[in-house]
Amino acid sequence: MNRENSSTIDRSDLVLPMIPVRTMRWTDALVLVLGFIALDRVSYFHPLLGLNITPWDPAPALGLVFVLRFGWNSALLIALAIFLGDAWIRALPLTVSAALAVLLSAGYGVIGELLRRRLKSDDLFIGRHDLFEWFAIVVLGTFVISAAFIAALSALGLIPEAQWLAAFVRHWIGESVGILVTMPAIWLIYGERGRALIRLLATKIETVALLLATVVALWIAFSVGAESEFKYFYVLFLPIVWAAARQGFAGAILIATVVQIGIIALVNHLGFSAISVLEIQMLTVVLAMLGFFVGVVIDEQKRISLELRQTLRLAAAGEMAGALAHELNQPLTALSAFATACDKLLEQGDTGDRLKEAMRRIVAESERAGAVVRRLRDFFQTGTTRLESLQLEELLTASVEKFSGRAGRDGIQLTLAPVPACVLHGDRLQLEVVIRNLLSNAFDAVSKQPADGRRVRVSARTEGPGRVCVQVEDSGQGLSSAVAARLFEPYESTKSSGLGLGLVISKAIVEAHGGSLWAEVGEHGVFKFILLVEGDAAHDGH
Repeated sequence: MNRENSSTIDRSDLVLPMIPVRTMRWTDALVLVLGFIALDRVSYFHPLLGLNITPWDPAPALGLVFVLRFGWNSALLIALAIFLGDAWIRALPLTVSAALAVLLSAGYGVIGELLRRRLKSDDLFIGRHDLFEWFAIVVLGTFVISAAFIAALSALGLIPEAQWLAAFVRHWIGESVGILVTMPAIWLIYGERGRALIRLLATKIETVALLLATVVALWIAFSVGAESEFKYFYVLFLPIVWAAARQGFAGAILIATVVQIGIIALVNHLGFSAISVLEIQMLTVVLAMLGFFVGVVIDEQKRISLELRQTLRLAAAGEMAGALAHELNQPLTALSAFATACDKLLEQGDTGDRLKEAMRRIVAESERAGAVVRRLRDFFQTGTTRLESLQLEELLTASVEKFSGRAGRDGIQLTLAPVPACVLHGDRLQLEVVIRNLLSNAFDAVSKQPADGRRVRVSARTEGPGRVCVQVEDSGQGLSSAVAARLFEPYESTKSSGLGLGLVISKAIVEAHGGSLWAEVGEHGVFKFILLVEGDAAHDGH
Protein backbone atom coordinates (compact mmCIF):
# COMPACT_ATOMS: atom_id res chain seq x y z
CA MET A 1 0.00 0.00 0.00
CA ASN A 2 2.19 2.81 -1.26
CA ARG A 3 0.66 5.77 0.50
CA GLU A 4 3.71 8.03 0.26
CA ASN A 5 5.11 10.86 -1.85
CA SER A 6 4.12 14.45 -1.50
CA SER A 7 2.67 17.35 -3.38
CA THR A 8 3.81 20.64 -1.94
CA ILE A 9 2.72 24.23 -2.34
CA ASP A 10 5.42 26.55 -3.62
CA ARG A 11 4.87 29.79 -1.73
CA SER A 12 7.41 31.53 -3.96
CA ASP A 13 4.85 31.43 -6.78
CA LEU A 14 2.70 33.93 -4.91
CA VAL A 15 2.97 37.37 -6.50
CA LEU A 16 2.66 40.17 -3.98
CA PRO A 17 2.52 43.92 -4.72
CA MET A 18 5.14 46.38 -3.56
CA ILE A 19 4.57 48.53 -0.49
CA PRO A 20 1.92 51.11 -1.50
CA VAL A 21 2.72 54.85 -1.52
CA ARG A 22 0.61 56.84 0.92
CA THR A 23 -0.39 60.48 0.81
CA MET A 24 1.82 62.59 3.06
CA ARG A 25 0.11 65.03 5.43
CA TRP A 26 1.71 68.18 6.75
CA THR A 27 2.11 66.50 10.15
CA ASP A 28 4.07 63.68 8.50
CA ALA A 29 6.34 66.24 6.81
CA LEU A 30 6.91 67.98 10.15
CA VAL A 31 7.75 64.70 11.87
CA LEU A 32 10.25 63.85 9.15
CA VAL A 33 12.11 67.19 9.20
CA LEU A 34 12.14 67.69 12.98
CA GLY A 35 12.74 64.01 13.71
CA PHE A 36 15.64 63.85 11.25
CA ILE A 37 17.31 66.92 12.79
CA ALA A 38 16.72 65.59 16.34
CA LEU A 39 18.30 62.22 15.55
CA ASP A 40 21.17 64.02 13.80
CA ARG A 41 21.80 66.11 16.89
CA VAL A 42 21.54 63.22 19.37
CA SER A 43 23.95 61.06 17.38
CA TYR A 44 26.48 63.85 16.80
CA PHE A 45 29.31 62.59 19.00
CA HIS A 46 32.90 61.67 18.17
CA PRO A 47 32.58 63.61 14.87
CA LEU A 48 35.57 63.35 12.56
CA LEU A 49 36.88 66.85 11.69
CA GLY A 50 33.61 68.35 12.95
CA LEU A 51 31.67 66.76 10.05
CA ASN A 52 28.71 64.40 10.03
CA ILE A 53 31.00 61.38 10.27
CA THR A 54 30.11 59.62 13.52
CA PRO A 55 30.04 56.04 14.86
CA TRP A 56 26.24 56.02 14.83
CA ASP A 57 23.88 57.86 12.49
CA PRO A 58 20.22 56.77 12.85
CA ALA A 59 18.71 59.79 11.05
CA PRO A 60 18.86 58.14 7.58
CA ALA A 61 16.74 55.27 8.98
CA LEU A 62 13.90 57.75 9.52
CA GLY A 63 14.35 59.06 5.99
CA LEU A 64 14.20 55.56 4.48
CA VAL A 65 11.03 54.74 6.41
CA PHE A 66 9.37 57.84 4.94
CA VAL A 67 10.53 57.02 1.41
CA LEU A 68 9.04 53.53 1.85
CA ARG A 69 5.74 54.94 3.08
CA PHE A 70 5.40 58.12 1.04
CA GLY A 71 7.63 57.65 -2.01
CA TRP A 72 10.11 60.00 -3.70
CA ASN A 73 8.44 63.15 -2.34
CA SER A 74 10.12 62.41 0.97
CA ALA A 75 13.57 62.96 -0.58
CA LEU A 76 12.93 66.72 -0.84
CA LEU A 77 12.13 66.92 2.86
CA ILE A 78 15.17 64.78 3.69
CA ALA A 79 17.31 67.25 1.74
CA LEU A 80 15.79 70.13 3.72
CA ALA A 81 16.48 68.34 7.03
CA ILE A 82 20.10 67.57 6.05
CA PHE A 83 20.63 71.19 4.96
CA LEU A 84 19.26 72.57 8.23
CA GLY A 85 21.27 70.05 10.27
CA ASP A 86 24.57 70.88 8.57
CA ALA A 87 23.94 74.62 8.80
CA TRP A 88 22.80 74.56 12.45
CA ILE A 89 24.61 71.64 14.11
CA ARG A 90 27.88 71.74 12.17
CA ALA A 91 27.81 75.39 11.03
CA LEU A 92 28.88 74.52 7.47
CA PRO A 93 28.63 77.16 4.69
CA LEU A 94 25.20 77.24 3.12
CA THR A 95 26.48 76.28 -0.34
CA VAL A 96 28.32 73.27 1.09
CA SER A 97 25.26 72.28 3.16
CA ALA A 98 23.04 72.51 0.09
CA ALA A 99 25.39 70.41 -2.08
CA LEU A 100 25.71 67.69 0.57
CA ALA A 101 21.95 67.71 1.18
CA VAL A 102 21.23 67.09 -2.51
CA LEU A 103 23.83 64.31 -2.72
CA LEU A 104 22.73 62.45 0.41
CA SER A 105 18.98 62.84 -0.09
CA ALA A 106 19.27 61.50 -3.64
CA GLY A 107 21.14 58.48 -2.33
CA TYR A 108 18.61 57.81 0.42
CA GLY A 109 15.81 58.24 -2.08
CA VAL A 110 17.30 55.59 -4.38
CA ILE A 111 17.83 53.14 -1.51
CA GLY A 112 14.31 53.74 -0.18
CA GLU A 113 12.68 53.32 -3.58
CA LEU A 114 14.64 50.14 -4.22
CA LEU A 115 13.54 48.76 -0.85
CA ARG A 116 9.93 49.73 -1.55
CA ARG A 117 10.00 47.77 -4.81
CA ARG A 118 11.65 44.72 -3.25
CA LEU A 119 9.78 44.49 0.05
CA LYS A 120 6.20 43.37 -0.43
CA SER A 121 4.48 43.80 2.91
CA ASP A 122 3.50 46.50 5.38
CA ASP A 123 5.02 44.16 7.96
CA LEU A 124 8.39 45.07 6.33
CA PHE A 125 9.61 41.46 6.24
CA ILE A 126 7.46 38.43 5.43
CA GLY A 127 10.36 35.99 5.50
CA ARG A 128 14.09 35.43 5.65
CA HIS A 129 14.51 36.34 1.99
CA ASP A 130 13.17 39.85 2.63
CA LEU A 131 15.48 40.26 5.62
CA PHE A 132 18.55 39.29 3.58
CA GLU A 133 17.55 41.57 0.69
CA TRP A 134 17.03 44.49 3.07
CA PHE A 135 20.41 43.89 4.69
CA ALA A 136 22.21 43.66 1.35
CA ILE A 137 20.55 46.77 -0.10
CA VAL A 138 21.29 48.84 3.01
CA VAL A 139 24.93 47.73 3.28
CA LEU A 140 25.71 48.17 -0.42
CA GLY A 141 23.68 51.37 -0.69
CA THR A 142 25.40 53.02 2.27
CA PHE A 143 28.76 51.89 0.83
CA VAL A 144 28.05 53.84 -2.37
CA ILE A 145 26.64 56.84 -0.49
CA SER A 146 29.62 56.96 1.89
CA ALA A 147 32.09 56.78 -1.00
CA ALA A 148 30.30 59.62 -2.83
CA PHE A 149 29.94 61.68 0.37
CA ILE A 150 33.60 61.39 1.36
CA ALA A 151 34.68 62.08 -2.21
CA ALA A 152 32.57 65.27 -2.21
CA LEU A 153 34.02 66.39 1.14
CA SER A 154 37.53 65.69 -0.15
CA ALA A 155 36.84 67.68 -3.34
CA LEU A 156 35.61 70.58 -1.18
CA GLY A 157 38.84 70.43 0.79
CA LEU A 158 37.15 69.45 4.06
CA ILE A 159 38.99 66.13 4.45
CA PRO A 160 42.78 65.72 4.10
CA GLU A 161 43.80 63.03 1.63
CA ALA A 162 45.54 61.03 4.39
CA GLN A 163 42.25 60.63 6.29
CA TRP A 164 40.08 59.73 3.31
CA LEU A 165 39.97 55.98 4.04
CA ALA A 166 39.42 56.38 7.79
CA ALA A 167 36.59 58.86 7.11
CA PHE A 168 34.98 56.52 4.61
CA VAL A 169 35.08 53.50 6.95
CA ARG A 170 33.70 55.48 9.90
CA HIS A 171 30.88 57.03 7.86
CA TRP A 172 29.93 53.72 6.24
CA ILE A 173 29.85 51.84 9.56
CA GLY A 174 27.97 54.65 11.32
CA GLU A 175 25.27 54.85 8.65
CA SER A 176 24.97 51.09 8.20
CA VAL A 177 24.60 50.43 11.92
CA GLY A 178 22.25 53.36 12.37
CA ILE A 179 19.94 52.13 9.62
CA LEU A 180 20.11 48.39 10.31
CA VAL A 181 19.43 48.70 14.03
CA THR A 182 17.05 51.67 14.04
CA MET A 183 14.97 51.38 10.87
CA PRO A 184 12.81 48.39 11.96
CA ALA A 185 11.95 50.18 15.22
CA ILE A 186 10.95 53.39 13.41
CA TRP A 187 8.87 51.37 10.92
CA LEU A 188 7.09 49.66 13.79
CA ILE A 189 6.43 52.92 15.65
CA TYR A 190 5.12 54.78 12.61
CA GLY A 191 2.58 52.14 11.54
CA GLU A 192 -0.80 51.60 13.18
CA ARG A 193 -0.33 47.84 13.29
CA GLY A 194 3.15 48.29 14.70
CA ARG A 195 1.94 50.59 17.47
CA ALA A 196 -0.82 48.13 18.33
CA LEU A 197 1.79 45.37 18.56
CA ILE A 198 3.96 47.53 20.82
CA ARG A 199 0.99 48.19 23.10
CA LEU A 200 0.31 44.45 23.23
CA LEU A 201 3.92 43.67 24.15
CA ALA A 202 3.87 46.41 26.79
CA THR A 203 1.05 44.63 28.63
CA LYS A 204 2.99 41.38 29.02
CA ILE A 205 4.95 40.61 32.16
CA GLU A 206 7.45 38.74 30.00
CA THR A 207 8.36 42.01 28.27
CA VAL A 208 9.24 43.58 31.62
CA ALA A 209 11.43 40.56 32.40
CA LEU A 210 13.14 40.93 29.02
CA LEU A 211 13.86 44.61 29.64
CA LEU A 212 15.29 43.84 33.09
CA ALA A 213 17.45 41.09 31.60
CA THR A 214 18.70 43.55 28.99
CA VAL A 215 19.66 46.09 31.65
CA VAL A 216 21.52 43.39 33.60
CA ALA A 217 23.29 42.24 30.42
CA LEU A 218 24.37 45.83 29.65
CA TRP A 219 25.71 46.19 33.18
CA ILE A 220 27.71 42.98 32.88
CA ALA A 221 29.10 43.92 29.46
CA PHE A 222 30.10 47.48 30.34
CA SER A 223 30.91 47.18 34.03
CA VAL A 224 32.49 43.78 34.48
CA GLY A 225 33.39 43.26 30.81
CA ALA A 226 34.95 46.70 30.28
CA GLU A 227 37.85 45.72 32.50
CA SER A 228 38.67 42.76 30.23
CA GLU A 229 38.17 44.28 26.74
CA PHE A 230 34.46 43.43 26.65
CA LYS A 231 34.87 39.68 26.69
CA TYR A 232 31.41 39.49 28.32
CA PHE A 233 29.72 41.36 25.47
CA TYR A 234 28.19 38.07 24.37
CA VAL A 235 25.73 38.15 27.29
CA LEU A 236 23.79 40.76 25.31
CA PHE A 237 22.87 38.01 22.87
CA LEU A 238 20.81 36.25 25.53
CA PRO A 239 17.94 38.76 25.96
CA ILE A 240 17.62 39.49 22.25
CA VAL A 241 17.49 35.80 21.28
CA TRP A 242 15.06 35.19 24.14
CA ALA A 243 12.84 38.04 22.92
CA ALA A 244 13.00 36.86 19.29
CA ALA A 245 12.16 33.27 20.20
CA ARG A 246 9.25 34.25 22.46
CA GLN A 247 7.83 37.38 20.79
CA GLY A 248 9.06 37.13 17.22
CA PHE A 249 10.41 39.98 15.13
CA ALA A 250 8.68 42.67 17.20
CA GLY A 251 10.34 41.43 20.39
CA ALA A 252 13.74 41.38 18.69
CA ILE A 253 13.22 44.97 17.49
CA LEU A 254 12.31 46.13 20.99
CA ILE A 255 15.36 44.61 22.68
CA ALA A 256 17.74 45.59 19.86
CA THR A 257 16.58 49.20 20.20
CA VAL A 258 17.01 49.15 23.98
CA VAL A 259 20.49 47.62 23.59
CA GLN A 260 21.52 50.25 21.03
CA ILE A 261 20.27 53.15 23.15
CA GLY A 262 21.97 51.66 26.21
CA ILE A 263 25.27 51.23 24.39
CA ILE A 264 25.27 54.79 23.05
CA ALA A 265 24.43 56.20 26.48
CA LEU A 266 27.12 54.13 28.20
CA VAL A 267 29.94 54.80 25.73
CA ASN A 268 29.26 58.53 26.03
CA HIS A 269 29.05 58.36 29.82
CA LEU A 270 32.22 56.29 30.13
CA GLY A 271 34.11 58.37 27.59
CA PHE A 272 35.06 55.65 25.14
CA SER A 273 37.29 56.51 22.18
CA ALA A 274 35.89 56.66 18.66
CA ILE A 275 37.75 53.48 17.65
CA SER A 276 36.30 51.53 20.59
CA VAL A 277 32.81 52.78 19.76
CA LEU A 278 33.16 51.63 16.15
CA GLU A 279 34.19 48.17 17.29
CA ILE A 280 31.25 47.97 19.67
CA GLN A 281 28.87 49.15 16.94
CA MET A 282 30.02 46.40 14.61
CA LEU A 283 29.26 43.86 17.34
CA THR A 284 25.91 45.55 17.87
CA VAL A 285 24.84 45.11 14.26
CA VAL A 286 25.76 41.40 14.44
CA LEU A 287 23.70 41.16 17.63
CA ALA A 288 20.72 42.91 16.06
CA MET A 289 20.81 40.92 12.82
CA LEU A 290 20.91 37.64 14.74
CA GLY A 291 17.87 38.72 16.75
CA PHE A 292 16.04 39.89 13.62
CA PHE A 293 16.80 36.62 11.84
CA VAL A 294 15.49 34.50 14.72
CA GLY A 295 12.43 36.74 15.05
CA VAL A 296 11.61 36.57 11.34
CA VAL A 297 11.99 32.78 11.35
CA ILE A 298 9.68 32.48 14.37
CA ASP A 299 7.07 34.76 12.74
CA GLU A 300 7.36 32.81 9.50
CA GLN A 301 6.78 29.52 11.27
CA LYS A 302 3.79 30.93 13.13
CA ARG A 303 2.34 32.26 9.89
CA ILE A 304 2.82 28.95 8.08
CA SER A 305 1.34 27.09 11.04
CA LEU A 306 -1.71 29.37 10.99
CA GLU A 307 -2.12 28.89 7.24
CA LEU A 308 -1.81 25.13 7.67
CA ARG A 309 -4.41 25.09 10.43
CA GLN A 310 -6.77 27.07 8.22
CA THR A 311 -6.13 24.69 5.32
CA LEU A 312 -6.81 21.72 7.56
CA ARG A 313 -9.99 23.34 8.83
CA LEU A 314 -11.18 23.95 5.26
CA ALA A 315 -10.36 20.39 4.29
CA ALA A 316 -12.03 19.06 7.43
CA ALA A 317 -15.10 21.16 6.64
CA GLY A 318 -15.20 19.46 3.24
CA GLU A 319 -14.98 16.07 4.90
CA MET A 320 -17.70 17.09 7.34
CA ALA A 321 -19.88 18.21 4.44
CA GLY A 322 -19.84 14.68 3.06
CA ALA A 323 -21.06 13.29 6.35
CA LEU A 324 -23.62 16.06 6.79
CA ALA A 325 -25.05 15.45 3.31
CA HIS A 326 -26.46 12.18 4.62
CA GLU A 327 -27.86 14.01 7.64
CA LEU A 328 -29.56 16.59 5.42
CA ASN A 329 -31.04 13.97 3.14
CA GLN A 330 -33.40 12.67 5.84
CA PRO A 331 -35.04 15.97 6.86
CA LEU A 332 -35.26 17.12 3.25
CA THR A 333 -36.96 13.87 2.23
CA ALA A 334 -39.34 14.22 5.18
CA LEU A 335 -40.08 17.84 4.25
CA SER A 336 -41.02 16.79 0.75
CA ALA A 337 -43.28 14.02 2.04
CA PHE A 338 -45.06 16.23 4.58
CA ALA A 339 -45.48 19.05 2.07
CA THR A 340 -47.06 16.63 -0.39
CA ALA A 341 -49.35 15.38 2.36
CA CYS A 342 -50.41 18.96 3.19
CA ASP A 343 -51.18 19.60 -0.47
CA LYS A 344 -53.41 16.51 -0.68
CA LEU A 345 -55.18 17.36 2.57
CA LEU A 346 -55.93 20.84 1.28
CA GLU A 347 -57.28 19.40 -1.96
CA GLN A 348 -59.58 17.19 0.13
CA GLY A 349 -60.67 20.20 2.18
CA ASP A 350 -59.21 18.71 5.37
CA THR A 351 -58.09 21.61 7.57
CA GLY A 352 -58.30 19.76 10.83
CA ASP A 353 -55.80 18.07 13.13
CA ARG A 354 -54.11 16.00 10.43
CA LEU A 355 -53.15 19.15 8.48
CA LYS A 356 -51.91 20.89 11.63
CA GLU A 357 -49.82 17.84 12.56
CA ALA A 358 -48.27 17.71 9.08
CA MET A 359 -47.40 21.42 9.29
CA ARG A 360 -45.84 20.93 12.72
CA ARG A 361 -43.73 18.12 11.29
CA ILE A 362 -42.65 20.40 8.44
CA VAL A 363 -41.51 23.02 10.97
CA ALA A 364 -39.69 20.38 13.01
CA GLU A 365 -37.88 18.93 9.98
CA SER A 366 -36.95 22.47 8.83
CA GLU A 367 -35.39 23.15 12.20
CA ARG A 368 -33.54 19.85 12.01
CA ALA A 369 -32.12 20.73 8.58
CA GLY A 370 -31.16 24.19 9.86
CA ALA A 371 -29.34 22.64 12.81
CA VAL A 372 -27.32 20.47 10.43
CA VAL A 373 -26.30 23.49 8.37
CA ARG A 374 -25.41 25.49 11.49
CA ARG A 375 -23.28 22.61 12.68
CA LEU A 376 -21.20 22.70 9.52
CA ARG A 377 -20.94 26.49 9.74
CA ASP A 378 -19.78 26.38 13.36
CA PHE A 379 -17.15 23.78 12.58
CA PHE A 380 -15.98 25.78 9.56
CA GLN A 381 -15.61 28.96 11.62
CA THR A 382 -14.35 27.74 14.99
CA GLY A 383 -13.85 23.98 14.85
CA THR A 384 -16.75 23.49 17.29
CA THR A 385 -17.77 19.87 17.90
CA ARG A 386 -20.97 18.39 19.31
CA LEU A 387 -20.40 15.56 21.76
CA GLU A 388 -22.99 12.86 22.28
CA SER A 389 -23.20 9.26 23.52
CA LEU A 390 -22.61 6.80 20.67
CA GLN A 391 -22.92 3.04 20.46
CA LEU A 392 -19.69 1.83 18.84
CA GLU A 393 -21.45 -1.00 17.03
CA GLU A 394 -23.99 1.39 15.49
CA LEU A 395 -21.23 3.80 14.47
CA LEU A 396 -19.13 1.13 12.74
CA THR A 397 -22.14 -0.61 11.16
CA ALA A 398 -23.46 2.64 9.66
CA SER A 399 -20.01 3.60 8.35
CA VAL A 400 -19.36 0.17 6.79
CA GLU A 401 -22.82 0.04 5.17
CA LYS A 402 -22.05 3.22 3.24
CA PHE A 403 -19.23 1.36 1.49
CA SER A 404 -21.21 -1.82 0.73
CA GLY A 405 -22.28 -0.55 -2.67
CA ARG A 406 -18.73 0.32 -3.71
CA ALA A 407 -17.50 -3.00 -2.37
CA GLY A 408 -20.01 -4.84 -4.59
CA ARG A 409 -19.04 -2.83 -7.68
CA ASP A 410 -15.30 -3.24 -7.17
CA GLY A 411 -15.41 -6.88 -6.11
CA ILE A 412 -14.08 -6.18 -2.62
CA GLN A 413 -14.88 -8.48 0.30
CA LEU A 414 -15.85 -6.05 3.08
CA THR A 415 -16.44 -7.53 6.52
CA LEU A 416 -17.21 -6.17 9.97
CA ALA A 417 -16.14 -8.40 12.85
CA PRO A 418 -18.25 -8.59 16.04
CA VAL A 419 -18.00 -5.33 17.96
CA PRO A 420 -17.82 -5.12 21.76
CA ALA A 421 -20.76 -3.40 23.41
CA CYS A 422 -19.49 -0.02 24.52
CA VAL A 423 -20.54 3.62 24.46
CA LEU A 424 -18.35 6.43 23.17
CA HIS A 425 -18.60 10.10 24.03
CA GLY A 426 -17.79 11.99 20.85
CA ASP A 427 -18.89 13.80 17.72
CA ARG A 428 -20.53 11.19 15.50
CA LEU A 429 -20.01 13.01 12.22
CA GLN A 430 -16.33 13.61 12.91
CA LEU A 431 -15.74 9.98 13.87
CA GLU A 432 -17.56 8.91 10.70
CA VAL A 433 -15.10 11.08 8.76
CA VAL A 434 -12.21 9.14 10.34
CA ILE A 435 -13.70 5.74 9.51
CA ARG A 436 -14.64 6.84 5.99
CA ASN A 437 -11.10 8.10 5.33
CA LEU A 438 -9.55 4.85 6.51
CA LEU A 439 -12.00 2.74 4.51
CA SER A 440 -11.51 4.87 1.41
CA ASN A 441 -7.72 4.47 1.67
CA ALA A 442 -8.13 0.71 2.19
CA PHE A 443 -10.38 0.41 -0.89
CA ASP A 444 -7.86 2.35 -2.97
CA ALA A 445 -5.05 0.10 -1.72
CA VAL A 446 -6.76 -3.21 -2.61
CA SER A 447 -8.07 -1.99 -5.97
CA LYS A 448 -4.70 -2.91 -7.55
CA GLN A 449 -4.86 -6.48 -6.22
CA PRO A 450 -6.26 -9.46 -8.15
CA ALA A 451 -10.04 -9.76 -8.03
CA ASP A 452 -9.95 -12.71 -5.64
CA GLY A 453 -7.55 -10.96 -3.26
CA ARG A 454 -9.41 -7.76 -2.44
CA ARG A 455 -10.31 -7.82 1.23
CA VAL A 456 -11.06 -5.10 3.76
CA ARG A 457 -11.87 -5.96 7.35
CA VAL A 458 -13.05 -3.69 10.18
CA SER A 459 -12.80 -4.91 13.75
CA ALA A 460 -12.74 -3.59 17.32
CA ARG A 461 -11.54 -4.86 20.67
CA THR A 462 -11.18 -3.50 24.15
CA GLU A 463 -7.79 -2.19 25.26
CA GLY A 464 -8.07 -2.29 29.02
CA PRO A 465 -10.62 -0.34 31.06
CA GLY A 466 -12.11 2.70 29.41
CA ARG A 467 -10.52 2.22 25.97
CA VAL A 468 -11.40 0.51 22.70
CA CYS A 469 -9.22 -0.07 19.63
CA VAL A 470 -10.73 0.05 16.13
CA GLN A 471 -8.73 -1.58 13.33
CA VAL A 472 -9.09 -1.22 9.54
CA GLU A 473 -7.06 -3.89 7.73
CA ASP A 474 -6.72 -4.46 4.00
CA SER A 475 -4.98 -6.95 1.70
CA GLY A 476 -3.10 -4.28 -0.23
CA GLN A 477 0.60 -3.56 -0.17
CA GLY A 478 1.92 -2.83 3.31
CA LEU A 479 3.85 0.13 4.65
CA SER A 480 7.59 0.51 5.04
CA SER A 481 8.96 2.24 8.14
CA ALA A 482 10.05 5.22 6.03
CA VAL A 483 6.56 5.65 4.57
CA ALA A 484 4.87 5.19 7.95
CA ALA A 485 7.08 7.92 9.48
CA ARG A 486 5.81 10.50 6.96
CA LEU A 487 2.30 9.23 6.51
CA PHE A 488 0.58 11.73 8.81
CA GLU A 489 2.43 14.79 7.50
CA PRO A 490 0.39 17.35 5.53
CA TYR A 491 0.31 16.99 1.73
CA GLU A 492 1.52 13.36 1.78
CA SER A 493 -0.63 11.63 -0.83
CA THR A 494 -0.39 9.25 -3.78
CA LYS A 495 -3.67 10.50 -5.26
CA SER A 496 -3.19 13.00 -8.05
CA SER A 497 -6.46 14.69 -7.11
CA GLY A 498 -5.92 14.61 -3.34
CA LEU A 499 -4.39 17.15 -1.01
CA GLY A 500 -2.89 14.55 1.29
CA LEU A 501 -4.84 15.88 4.26
CA GLY A 502 -7.24 13.00 4.95
CA LEU A 503 -5.01 11.19 7.44
CA VAL A 504 -3.88 14.47 9.00
CA ILE A 505 -7.50 15.45 9.62
CA SER A 506 -8.36 11.97 10.89
CA LYS A 507 -5.44 11.97 13.34
CA ALA A 508 -6.42 15.44 14.60
CA ILE A 509 -10.03 14.31 15.14
CA VAL A 510 -9.02 11.17 17.03
CA GLU A 511 -6.57 13.09 19.22
CA ALA A 512 -9.26 15.72 19.91
CA HIS A 513 -11.36 12.84 21.27
CA GLY A 514 -8.55 11.83 23.63
CA GLY A 515 -7.31 8.93 21.48
CA SER A 516 -4.54 8.13 19.02
CA LEU A 517 -4.28 7.00 15.39
CA TRP A 518 -1.36 5.18 13.81
CA ALA A 519 -0.35 2.86 10.97
CA GLU A 520 1.52 -0.37 11.46
CA VAL A 521 4.49 -1.49 9.38
CA GLY A 522 3.85 -4.86 7.71
CA GLU A 523 3.02 -6.82 4.59
CA HIS A 524 -0.54 -5.53 4.50
CA GLY A 525 -2.18 -2.25 5.37
CA VAL A 526 -3.24 -1.91 9.01
CA PHE A 527 -4.55 1.28 10.61
CA LYS A 528 -5.61 1.46 14.23
CA PHE A 529 -7.10 4.10 16.44
CA ILE A 530 -7.95 4.08 20.12
CA LEU A 531 -10.93 5.91 21.60
CA LEU A 532 -12.13 6.44 25.15
CA VAL A 533 -15.36 4.74 26.18
CA GLU A 534 -17.83 5.38 28.97
CA GLY A 535 -17.49 2.97 31.87
CA ASP A 536 -16.03 -0.48 31.30
CA ALA A 537 -16.46 -1.91 27.81
CA ALA A 538 -17.77 -5.41 27.50
CA HIS A 539 -15.27 -8.05 26.45
CA ASP A 540 -15.46 -8.89 22.77
CA GLY A 541 -14.11 -12.41 23.03
CA HIS A 542 -11.13 -11.84 20.72
